[in-house]
Amino acid sequence: MKAKIYITLKNGVHDPQGEAVLGTLKHLGFEGVQGVRVGKYIELNLNGVSKEQTQTQVRSMCEKLLANTVIESYSFEIVEQ
Repeated sequence: MKAKIYITLKNGVHDPQGEAVLGTLKHLGFEGVQGVRVGKYIELNLNGVSKEQTQTQVRSMCEKLLANTVIESYSFEIVEQ
């Protein structure tokens, strides 16, 4: 199975990387862009467990390591390969 994990900063958390991207996009002439938030995308390939076990494991991985849950939110989807 494959886990697709999306990690983003929570609302209200300052995003200097997003601001830098926004400034550069505007400098390149993309004036219609009003805001940018930068996040992370992680793919995990997992073997030998059920979909329910995979969901439990991925949630635990996000809580313990992959996301800083104080300032980041995460979501994920499990895809059978």
